[in-house]
Amino acid sequence: MTARMNRKGLCLSLLALSAPFNALALAQSNEPQTIQSDELEVISITANKQDLALDQTPDSVSVLNEQSIKAIAPVHIEQVLAQIPGTWISRGNGQEHLTAIRSPVLTGAGGCGAFFMGVDGISIRAPGFCNANQLFDVNYEQAARIEVLRSPSSTLYGANAMHGVINIISPDAFDAQNNSVALQFGGEDFTRLSGVYSQQTNSKAFLVQSNISQENGYQDNSGYDQQKLSAVYQTRGLVWDSKTLLEVSNLNQETAGYISGFNSYKDEAQRKINPNPEAYRDVKALRAYSAFSRNTSYGKLALTPYIRSNSMAFLQHYLPWQALEENSHNSLGLQSSLRFETSNIQWLVGADADYTQGELKETQEQGFSPSIPQGVHYDYEVDATQLALYAQGTWTHNNWQIRFGARAEQNVYDYNNHTNSTSACDVGVALCRFTRPNDQRKTFNAISPNVNVSYNFNEYLQVYAKYSQGFRAPQASELFKLQNNQTISSINNENMDALESGFRWSKLNTQVHGAVYTMLKKDGIYQDTQRQNVSGAKTKHQGVELEIKHQFNQHWDVSGHISYARHTYNNNPQLVNSDILGNEIDTAPKWMSQLNLRYKVATNLQAQLSYKYLGEYYLDPQNTAMYDGHQLVDLHIDYKLSSQVNLGLHVLNLSNKAYAERADYAFGSYRYFVGQTRRAFINLQWIF
Repeated sequence: MTARMNRKGLCLSLLALSAPFNALALAQSNEPQTIQSDELEVISITANKQDLALDQTPDSVSVLNEQSIKAIAPVHIEQVLAQIPGTWISRGNGQEHLTAIRSPVLTGAGGCGAFFMGVDGISIRAPGFCNANQLFDVNYEQAARIEVLRSPSSTLYGANAMHGVINIISPDAFDAQNNSVALQFGGEDFTRLSGVYSQQTNSKAFLVQSNISQENGYQDNSGYDQQKLSAVYQTRGLVWDSKTLLEVSNLNQETAGYISGFNSYKDEAQRKINPNPEAYRDVKALRAYSAFSRNTSYGKLALTPYIRSNSMAFLQHYLPWQALEENSHNSLGLQSSLRFETSNIQWLVGADADYTQGELKETQEQGFSPSIPQGVHYDYEVDATQLALYAQGTWTHNNWQIRFGARAEQNVYDYNNHTNSTSACDVGVALCRFTRPNDQRKTFNAISPNVNVSYNFNEYLQVYAKYSQGFRAPQASELFKLQNNQTISSINNENMDALESGFRWSKLNTQVHGAVYTMLKKDGIYQDTQRQNVSGAKTKHQGVELEIKHQFNQHWDVSGHISYARHTYNNNPQLVNSDILGNEIDTAPKWMSQLNLRYKVATNLQAQLSYKYLGEYYLDPQNTAMYDGHQLVDLHIDYKLSSQVNLGLHVLNLSNKAYAERADYAFGSYRYFVGQTRRAFINLQWIF
């Protein structure tokens, strides 16, 4: 795609985003009429761990409610989170993905360790045991809402909440109104059967949600089967209120790997090829918690014990030797908090604890070379403990509000090597690809402060400025999956300092949020040219975001966002054998945008057109290889056949664009995860 075409796409986005303001200007001569809209009256909990109207939240937090999710009937979480500014969920094959929130798309342990991903504020995976694809564990399809907080949020969420937070909010069983069964089917033999059942009394409520999906895959010998179940039980007592959530999921996926060759994603014959028909991923996950809350003479007390269990086996198809990795971990944890007020300051203080037992084993079925041998590469166990104390205060005076807080956290890893050698190779191999440290204990401490100052000019306009610091402890795999004769890892916590200013304007039927930020990351963990895990990378992340929602009248409304960001190397880490200081980080588009235009034809019929823009980005640290970006259009139509039957039609990639979900450059070759051609899905729901 040429630069001229990129500018044309951006102009379309900017013109579309300016449309509501133009419409408001033309309508100034008429008396404005308020149109009630549930989508403009949004509550968020993630920024402060309490319910707060979104238009009064001085943070870059965005919310997608249940109606927004159902409107697009997503087959992958990328479709949902593309509606969030500064956020890109880069789809791999099947249900795989990588994440970017005010960041490049990060891979490896950094691809998940830099983000807190949770359900109701509890991390999906244990600290230190994340997986870059871990959002496929959650039942986002049937969530009450999804909240994304962009910027470091370690004070409330601890390690991993460095670039941001993705928080899946489960439904309130007392709010469930209907039972339903739905069937969705479409392109590549995709089929999903889902159901909701609930019962309520004045003091007790029960809700169970489930969905079963299968797809035969766009590329040869690919596809997946997935099952998810969420069960909620809630009580309202004289003293204690409680909510118990159980979630389980299972994924069996036949994975299609990258296709290779410059612009091979544009070749119709190559698009369907699966160079790794033997690749697979099997994942099982279970999470459960019980949240108890009550009012005391000291304030509101909340106690939330939880458990989690994860296991995964996958063939590493992205490596030429394709080793098999099997990992698992089991956790027990407790979150506790007390909310109270003294001297005009609202306080939230808490303590978190998490204990995890994790295991990892990597084996090679066939020998590849003397330094990449057949047999066991790694086999170890890690007992991990996370302990944290935090406090956050909010002082309000007239139109001013100051929020301040800090968190002290310790992460400890006890590592036990189950192999009898520090090298996976035969004696005499000078440089072995896989080395195993001796048994050891690693401790990482961190303190993360934040301060946020906001001012309400009136009931419509709020401005804010904030400083926050985020951190992440090294992941277990970064510490103990060592290579090329490295036997001791000396890596430290990654840390990031962030400054942000923004505004929220909300009036009548319009909401606007804008923000500008700059973030400096230090002690970044990376693999150097000797393939050893080291600290010391420094990167800079700067950007501007604009997000709007506007309802013109009872028939037309628009929502969308546009963001510009630059992610650069702020020193010269030894990623490659050349100077990269000042270069752009790979897989980091400068421009991202999405626009949703919805037309309610009648009370029982509505259509939504979604336009997505992803700008060009470099594929290597040297900035020599590039992907041109792409523009996509999706169409969603919902028709209520009756009060009990809903029919939906969803057409993805309406213009049948040839594109790459993600481009990469490795092992001397361009590689692409293929974007699928135009495909349609039909959704039929029966409510009873």
